[in-house]
Amino acid sequence: MPGPGEREPRGQRLGTGIGWRPEIADAVERMPGVDWVEVVAENVCPGHLPESLLRLRARGVTVVPHGVSLGLGGAERPDEGRLAALAERAEALGSPLVTEHIAFVRAGGALTASPGLEAGHLLPVPRTRDALDVLCENVRIAQDALPVPLAVENIAALLSWPGEEMTEGQFLYELADRTGVRLLIDVANLHTNHVNRGEDPAAALAELPLEAIAYVHVAGGFERDGVWHDSHAHPVPRPVLDILTDLASRVLPPGVLLERDDHFPEPAELEGELESIRKAVATGRATRSRQTPATAPTAQTPATAPTAQTPHAEPTHRRPAPAGTTPPSATVAGTPSPEAVETRRATDARRPATSHQSAGRTTHPEPTASVPPARRTPATGPAMPVPGVEPGPQAPDTGPARPVSGCAAARQRLGLAQAALLSALVGGTPVPEGFDRVRVGVQARALAAKRADVVAKVAPELPVILGEGYRAAFLAYAQARPMSGGYRRDALDFAASLLLAGAPKDAAARRELRNWWLDRSGPAPRPRHRATRAAHAARRALLRR
Repeated sequence: MPGPGEREPRGQRLGTGIGWRPEIADAVERMPGVDWVEVVAENVCPGHLPESLLRLRARGVTVVPHGVSLGLGGAERPDEGRLAALAERAEALGSPLVTEHIAFVRAGGALTASPGLEAGHLLPVPRTRDALDVLCENVRIAQDALPVPLAVENIAALLSWPGEEMTEGQFLYELADRTGVRLLIDVANLHTNHVNRGEDPAAALAELPLEAIAYVHVAGGFERDGVWHDSHAHPVPRPVLDILTDLASRVLPPGVLLERDDHFPEPAELEGELESIRKAVATGRATRSRQTPATAPTAQTPATAPTAQTPHAEPTHRRPAPAGTTPPSATVAGTPSPEAVETRRATDARRPATSHQSAGRTTHPEPTASVPPARRTPATGPAMPVPGVEPGPQAPDTGPARPVSGCAAARQRLGLAQAALLSALVGGTPVPEGFDRVRVGVQARALAAKRADVVAKVAPELPVILGEGYRAAFLAYAQARPMSGGYRRDALDFAASLLLAGAPKDAAARRELRNWWLDRSGPAPRPRHRATRAAHAARRALLRR
C-alpha cells in the first residue's frame, strides 16, 4: 500500500510478478510471493490453456497477455485478425488489461508497392510527427477492438532514426495524452537506450506521465563491443535496478515484472532476482519518504482534470518551462489563463520543440494530472474514462496535432521509410541515408540471430537433424531470404532451400530432413501470395527427386 502522501498510478495493483514461460512453469507455481504473471499472447491458445496457467488462475493469480506481433508502430493499420486473437486471449485469461509494444515488426506491401517483409523482432519507430500521428490512430483502433484497457511498452533499440523531432519522454507523453493509453515502462530498455543511444534514463523518467504507468518490466542483457543487447537471458544488472529505484522514488508502480526468455537459471536464482526487485522498489519508496518537496524528483501531481477532448481536437499540451523562469499562472489547475497561453506561445517560439536545455540547465515537465486506463468510443468518439478514475493529463507541447484526415499521407511517408530500413536490415539493400551503417549492421546480425533462435524453437527437429551445422546454415539462408511469413513458414522454406541445394551432404540426414519437410508441407488450396506459390513449386520439384 502507498505510504502517507505517496502517489500511485490509477488502475489495479498487481504487485511483483514474473513472465510465465513453459520452461519454468512448475518453478513459477512454487515461487513464494509471485502476485501475478505475464504470458506471451501468441504462445497460448484460448481453448487449450496450459494446466499451469489454469492452476495459477484458480489460486487468484492475475495473468496478463503480452502481445509481440501487432506492430502498432507500423505504417499499416493493425490487423483485425491479430486484434481479435489478442482480445480472445484477454477474455480467456480473465485479464484486467493487455499490453503490446511501440514498435514496427513488418513493412512493405500494398502501401509502398513493394514486397512485404517481416522483421521477426521489435524495431523502433522514429520519434516524429508522422510516426506519432500513425501510432495514435493505430492505438485508437486497438482500443476499440479490445475488451480491456491497453498498455504499450517502450522498446530497446540498437540504432537511432535520423531527424527525430521528440525525446522518448515527449513522445510517450503526447501518445498518452492523445489516446488515454496506459504505459508499460521497461526500465531495462531505458538502460539499453542509455548505452546504445546516449539517452539519460533520469531525464526520460522526468518527462513521462508517471501516473499513466500500468506496470514495469525488468530484465537482463549483456554488452558486447560497446553495444547493449536486451537478451532477457541474463541476470538483471545493477544499473537496471538503479533505474527502477529512481522510478519508485518518483511514483509507486502498480506492478513490477521480471522477464526471462532463455537460458533459465535455477529457481533459487530467479527468486533472488525477484527479491532484488522488491528491495529496489522499497529503496525508492524510502528515498521519496525522506525527501522534502523542494528536493523530491520532478514528477506529476494530481490536478483538476481538464475537459475531455475529442481525438481530433488540438490538445491543450503543456511544455516544460525554460530553466530560470517561473511557470505562468492558471485560472484553474490544468487550465491556463489567456495571459499564460500568450506567455507560453512566445516562449515556445524562441526555442526548438525538443529542447531540454536552457542556460545550461535541464528542464522538466510541470506537474500534471494522471492518465486513466481509458477506452475509446467507436472511431471518432471522445475518450471514455473508466468509472471511478479521473480524466487524464496534459502533455508537453511538441507542436499542433494534425487531423486524422492527414494520416493517410503520414502512413505512406512512414511506410516508405520503414520499408527502406527493414529492407536494408533483412534484404541486404543499401542503408538509407542518415543511419549509422555500423549500427544497422549490428541490428541486422541481431535480427538474423533472433530468427535462427526462434526457428529452432518452433521447429526443434531442425537443429537435431543438422547438428552443429544448423546455425551457420540458417544464417547463410537468412542473408539471402528475408522472412515474408511467420516463423513456421520460415522453417519450412529454410528446409526446402537446403534440399534444393543438395544439403546436407550426409545422405541419412538429407533423407530425414526431406521426410520432415514433406510431413509438414502437405497440399493446400492455391495461395494468393507469389512467395507461397514459389514454395509450393519447390515442393513439387522435391517430390520429383
